[in-house]
Amino acid sequence: MIAIGSFFFKYRNNLFIILYLLLFVPSPPIFSREQFGPDYYLYPVILGLLVTFSGEIIRGITIGLAYIIRGGRDKKVYAETLVTEGIFRHCRNPLYVGNILMLLGVGILANSLIYVGIVMPLFLFIYQAIVLAEENFLRNKFGAQFDAYCSRVNRWLINFSGIANTFKDMRFNYKRWLLKEYNTLLVWLIGIVAILIFKYPEIVPEADNRILIFGVIVLVLGALYAYVRHLKKSGKMTDSIA
Repeated sequence: MIAIGSFFFKYRNNLFIILYLLLFVPSPPIFSREQFGPDYYLYPVILGLLVTFSGEIIRGITIGLAYIIRGGRDKKVYAETLVTEGIFRHCRNPLYVGNILMLLGVGILANSLIYVGIVMPLFLFIYQAIVLAEENFLRNKFGAQFDAYCSRVNRWLINFSGIANTFKDMRFNYKRWLLKEYNTLLVWLIGIVAILIFKYPEIVPEADNRILIFGVIVLVLGALYAYVRHLKKSGKMTDSIA
């Protein structure tokens, strides 16, 4: 599993592209008109949005409180310090939990039985392997310190006990969240908009209007993306807290 995790860690960015494209593979629905009536689409839309936005909220809070570098070094697992602050005080892999919920949510939103029933379990297996590879590195580097951390903090389940004190003791850095997450936010939001507009004609009945609305939203999101990127590259916005 460690060898498998190391392999997928190296190619995990490409993996997300594939996982996103799989959203648009034809699939039997989770919720159908025959089972749930003419308003069937409200079930995947509402449930999917709730799940996927909860994932991004978890990611945003995690990054804003105490960011952990997941990029590795030379496409291999790497860490200079053991981060145990912020949401990492309540879960060892909150960013990955956020990713899982984001993808599960868009799978539900796409009303794809194949995605939720087949792709997501495969994704969970891959993530478990990646986490085991990361833990192997961290245990070899930090030894007893990492073992003690594992003994008090869950690998996957977020322990909400004492989380109010975590927020009280730390300051949320929204600039860091925005600067670290704007690439993910762009792709994620465009995917959500595409599913809503083109998957459910009930939302935008006129076909010509769908293309127009989608184009306008993409342009707006693209402009916001370009603005944040400009602020980052020009140094006008940094993640330092004054």
